[in-house]
Amino acid sequence: MNIALIGYGKMGREIEQMLAARGHSVVLIVDETNSTDFTPQTLRDAAADIAIEFTTPEAAFGNIVTCLEAGVGVVCGTTGWLDRYADIVTLCRERDGAFFYAPNYSIGVNIFFKLNELLAQMMNRFAQYDVSMEEIHHIHKKDAPSGTAIKLAEGVAANVKRKNGWTMGEPAEDEIFIAAGRGGEVPGIHTVEWESDVDVITITHEAKSRAGLAAGVIMAAEFLHGRKGVYSMEDIMTHTCVLHLPE
Repeated sequence: MNIALIGYGKMGREIEQMLAARGHSVVLIVDETNSTDFTPQTLRDAAADIAIEFTTPEAAFGNIVTCLEAGVGVVCGTTGWLDRYADIVTLCRERDGAFFYAPNYSIGVNIFFKLNELLAQMMNRFAQYDVSMEEIHHIHKKDAPSGTAIKLAEGVAANVKRKNGWTMGEPAEDEIFIAAGRGGEVPGIHTVEWESDVDVITITHEAKSRAGLAAGVIMAAEFLHGRKGVYSMEDIMTHTCVLHLPE
């Protein structure tokens, strides 16, 4: 595939290296030095098959629109812009385009999502347990809480009748408290804690590096190539897709 990288920070560079190992070509890189020149025609001239978008919450929506207007399928990993998600879905369908979004592309994290939902279903029966969450990321992450933490909270709220939402402030009885920490170069740690008067049950996912995210992003790009419509990691998890990390 010919890939356009929209965003060229540490994540973009990790993806670039893994794309080369998979035999794909990066035909366009867009970063802060040339973002004002990024147009649908730029993508068409580059003959990009798929665009991979990892930028900032402020830039993501416009970047995705540009890709869809160019007729280029886009895999987006930027979080913090989802108040415009429905608009992107509408545009994608109007343009007969292809769009893939996930708050986290790590296979391990997506297994963690399922584990979180299963535990929440069990805890629905035990009102003596209250739930809270903590996420820790590197100092460069722009949004808080992380999209991963929000999805974890949504997974709990969908399965526990006594919880209806989340907050980073003082929680109401029906809210899940999320603490967000930023420090160093931590790739990502997410913890869900269920506490009663007599014990604590904790589940945690800790990323060792960005490699797991990059692998999932490339898996998503390979999945999206040749398809139309709107997809998520749910679609990946139900297909037989294997991507081995380079040695």
